[in-house]
Formats: sequence, C-alpha cells, structure tokens
Amino acid sequence: MTTSSTQTPTRPFLVLLGPLLAGFIGLFSEAALNIALPDLMHVFAISTTTAQWLTTGYLLMVGMLLPLSSLLVRWFTTRQLVFTALAFFAVGATVSALAPGFGMLVAGRLIQGAATGILIPLIVSTAVAAYPPERRGSAMGLVGLVLMFAPAISPTVSGLVVQTIGWQWIFWLMLPLVALSLGVSTTFLRNVQPITRPHIDAASIGLSTIGLGLFVFAMSSAGSFGITNPLGWGSFVVGIVALAVFVHRQLHLPQPILDVRVFARRNFAVASALILANNALLMCAIFLIPMYLEQGRSVAVFTAGLIMLPAGVVNGLVSVWAGRATDTHRPWVIARAGFAIATVAAAAFLLLGTDSPLWMLVAFHCLLMVGVPLAMTPTQTHGLNALPDRLGADGSTAISTLQQVGGALGTAFAAGLLSAGRGAATRAGASSSAATIAGVHEGLVFSIVLGLVGLVLGLALRRGEQADEPVVERELAAALA
Repeated sequence: MTTSSTQTPTRPFLVLLGPLLAGFIGLFSEAALNIALPDLMHVFAISTTTAQWLTTGYLLMVGMLLPLSSLLVRWFTTRQLVFTALAFFAVGATVSALAPGFGMLVAGRLIQGAATGILIPLIVSTAVAAYPPERRGSAMGLVGLVLMFAPAISPTVSGLVVQTIGWQWIFWLMLPLVALSLGVSTTFLRNVQPITRPHIDAASIGLSTIGLGLFVFAMSSAGSFGITNPLGWGSFVVGIVALAVFVHRQLHLPQPILDVRVFARRNFAVASALILANNALLMCAIFLIPMYLEQGRSVAVFTAGLIMLPAGVVNGLVSVWAGRATDTHRPWVIARAGFAIATVAAAAFLLLGTDSPLWMLVAFHCLLMVGVPLAMTPTQTHGLNALPDRLGADGSTAISTLQQVGGALGTAFAAGLLSAGRGAATRAGASSSAATIAGVHEGLVFSIVLGLVGLVLGLALRRGEQADEPVVERELAAALA
C-alpha cells in the first residue's frame, strides 16, 4: 500500500534544516567523549579498555540500525522519524548526564546511538528527495558540513566543557540543540518520501543486525583486545558470514529491506568504496592527532581542542564550497584532487617530532581538512545521481553504512598501529613521548595508504550513467543467485 503523504518542497533548504541540526547533534555526540575519557576513567575508576565502550557501544548501535533505515523510511514519515530520533537524543542525554554509574552512562550512549543510526541516512535520503539532481551537489555540501564539521569541532567544545564545568554538561548542552531542531522541524519539515509499507522480513533484520553489529564490534575492539583474541576474530568471522547471507537473501526477496542491486551501478559502487576509504582516513587522523598532542607533546586537553579548531572551521567551509562546485564542475576531478591533497597532508604529518612547532600541525591538519571534504562531497553526489529515484533511500542507507564501517576500520587500524609502534619504540629505549609519536607515525602510514587507494579508485569514476538502465542490475542478480 502506498500513501500520499509526500509533498514537493518549494524551499528544500528549510525542509532539510531540522534533520541537519539533529544530525549535527548525533555526530557531535559520537566524538564528544573521546577527549573526556581520562576524566571518566578517574571518576568511575575504570580501565581504558572499559572506558572505550562509551564509543564502541555508540558505534555498535549506529551500525546495527543503519541497514534498517531504508525500511524505516518506507514505513514511517520523515517527520515521525525525525521526531522519534530527537526524543531518543533527549532521553539519552538526560540518562547520561544523571548517570550515577558507568553502566547507566553506557545505556544513555546506546540510546543516543539509536537516534544517530536513524538520522544519518535519513538526512541523505531527504536531501536527495528534496533537491533536483542539478542542485544535489549543494545539498550534499550542506550534508557534508554536518557529517564532518560536527566531529571536527567536538574536541574543542568538549575539552572546554570538561575543563570548566564538568563532563555532565556535554550532555546537558545537547538539550537546547534538541529543542532548536524540534522547533525548526515542526515548522518547516515536510514528508518528502512515499510510504509504501513493504513486507518486513524478520530474518533479514536479524542477519543485518547481527552481521553489521559484530563486524563493527570486531573492528572497534581490535585496538583493545588485539586481532588474535578469539572474541575479536570470532566476531569478525560470524559478522562477515551473516552479512553474506543477508546480501544473498536480499537478492531473492520480492521486497528486500535493502536493495543491494544499487552496487550494480558502476559509479555508485566506486563512489561507495571511495567514501569508505575517505572516512577511514578521516577517523584515523581524528584518533591520532589528539594522541600526538596530549601524550606525545603533553598538551592540555582544552589547548589540544583549540589547536584542532582551525581545521574544523576549514572543513566546514570547504564542504559547502565543494557542494556548490559539484553542481557546476566535473565531480570526479574534484574528488581526485581531494584525495591527492589528503594524501599529501597525511604524509606531511610524518615530519612532526617531539620538538616540532605546533603551527606545523595546525597547517597540516587544515590541509587534510581541505582534502577530505573535496573527496567526500562530489563522490557522494555523483554516486547517488547514478541511481534512479526508487533506489535513492537504498543508496543513502548503503553509503551511510559504509561510512560507519570506514570509521570503524580507520579507528581500529589507528589504535592497533599506534600500540604496536609505541611498544616497539619503548622496547628500543625511547621516552614515553617519543614512543607515542613513533606510534602515531605508524598509524599515519595507514592514512597515506588509504589516500593512495582513493587516488587509484578515483580514476574509475566516469561521467553519469543512465539512471533507468536495468541491465547491470539483472546481471548482478544472476551472478549472485
């Protein structure tokens, strides 16, 4: 059954504004506690491994809900989903702020992660539905501003809050933003996607939840447990098997919860791989830079946040510009330039040592935050434009899921390489700060590799495909049958 609950927006920016504010809260929250972990370890008397569950649990919840988002947008209106996510944010923030113990704090984070899992793909699919193809570059620029600017400025804001008024206020200060998003969404948000209420396949939901949840868990916990730990690699194997069965099942269902045939479109498939690599590169750097500052250079938490702030501003400005440029220039050219700049920036970080002037780090970080959005925004737009409208929600879900996977991969490899490099340097007689910087350099090599992979894959992007051509979809289904 299809309802007539959609409206063609005359002011698409206002329609998108409420979800964008909500998404900003989600992405800010995702990275907000990283800089507060030392304080929380002291408050709750927990180890580093235990404290990391505040981030891992959040990522797990987001990862488990992302594949279901294309089903949710076909069962519930845009307004219903946004309002539900905002309610989750408010409840999760309140539970976290009032948490008397670590367990309740984790519970609050899980609730917030559920909100983010609902919102992130919804933002992308709403932008695709609200904007015509010739203006989607600008729309993706706004989306990129949220997806990358929020975690970029989160260390600065969170560091100031923790140092001045306490970690609980990280959560209390989210409530005014929730109220603002609620007001804007109530006034301007319209239902822009059709409600078809497809059949709900419980087995598919179980497979996607188990598969992606275990995969993200395995990646996120690799730095804590190590890659040889049975819990880690066992979760990885089970997750991969469950995902393989999920994909096979989607190809044989008359109404799949996620139409994996979107990957039959060459440009979309290439764009998806580029987005995964780009987000892995970004999260790898976001993890390592604070380690360099706080443990390698003994910089205070708030000062470290301030040092990272200029790059966050650059990120936001370039995201908007890249979106507008995508509407008028060849997106694949912009994306290739972005990966080239990001690769050079990652390599430049290797020049930083124990006595390097901090302005060098600021400059290299800003350069990185020029390259990352230049690679991200046009790639995402070009990939989604390769899909017909009926696959827009599935494409948005796939891209959002791969972004999460990329973030987990980047963080996991950064943590693992940092630990290995630091351990090797310590055994060789290096000081604690020098050993940390050696470990950071090891992790940055992974960022360089990701940038080079992006450069090579970027060559496979080409001019737009016919969005209504079904041949490759049938070929993919036949090949995987």
